Amino acid sequence: MSGLEICERFYFDVVRPQVDVPHSAALLGRGSEVLGFDDEMSSDHNYEARVLLFVAEGVELQPELPATFEGRPTQVDVHTLRKYFADQLTFDIDADLTPQDWLTFPESILRQHTAGGVFHDDLGLEAVRDRLAYYPDDVWRYLMITAWWRVHPEMNLVGRSGYVGDELGSALIGAQLVQDLMQLCFLIERTYAPYRKWFGTAFNRLSCGATLTPLLRQVLRAETWQEREEALMEAYRGVAELHNRRGVTTPIELGVEQMCGRPFKVVWGDFIGALTADIQDPAVLRIYERWPVGGIEQIRNQLWKAVDRRQALDFL
Repeated sequence: MSGLEICERFYFDVVRPQVDVPHSAALLGRGSEVLGFDDEMSSDHNYEARVLLFVAEGVELQPELPATFEGRPTQVDVHTLRKYFADQLTFDIDADLTPQDWLTFPESILRQHTAGGVFHDDLGLEAVRDRLAYYPDDVWRYLMITAWWRVHPEMNLVGRSGYVGDELGSALIGAQLVQDLMQLCFLIERTYAPYRKWFGTAFNRLSCGATLTPLLRQVLRAETWQEREEALMEAYRGVAELHNRRGVTTPIELGVEQMCGRPFKVVWGDFIGALTADIQDPAVLRIYERWPVGGIEQIRNQLWKAVDRRQALDFL
């Protein structure tokens, strides 16, 4: 039985009989069981039978719990919806969401709070989750633009570094490109990516995972920059075909280019131009025109001063 199923049983068998006020109950937030990736090893720490209870402002509630349930320690955390989401995402559940909000919500945290399960809902928890279910279309397009921007300038560097004998450096660039292409696949399939531990597992569960995983592994296995370059071109084509198959924009034609006539081949298509042409929201366009850096994870990678969401908001 999965951790999520045990937590749901714990709520219905133990917690709900003791709660006589309007409430919502769920399993959200951190934990492999929230994402559905838990296995036998997951039970060695922080693997309680647990429930998040949401009650109205001013309501005091403390259910009496057995020490264990289904062999696990028990835990119930009581919150209000407003304070919980303010703490987790610096998000006012009654306010309109802006592009700056979306771009400063960590993607893995969005996944944690739209995964899991809601067991009971008097107070509108599902409505909050529905609002966070996925990025608005223009924010989504902007994030794909920034993801392609991370791929295009780096493609020829696999060959350039290898050309001077730096195969380790070439492999490192290739590995980063694999991650960037995987991130593009999450975006194209409109699925939040989880944090690093489960990034590959979640990728394999995308509809494109079975097809693209062998292509991406060839990049990582390559021993020379020439092999790496050919494998990357095939992987790029695979992601490009996914983009076209999903109808993200009008179909993009691909070509092979050699920058400055150098002996390094890259596959290229004008995904950035097509995505930019489709953006309608002036606020998103302003952010794009300022600097297409991406969401908060990319800001943290590229701007060392943007160490938290409030500083990132100042930048955006």
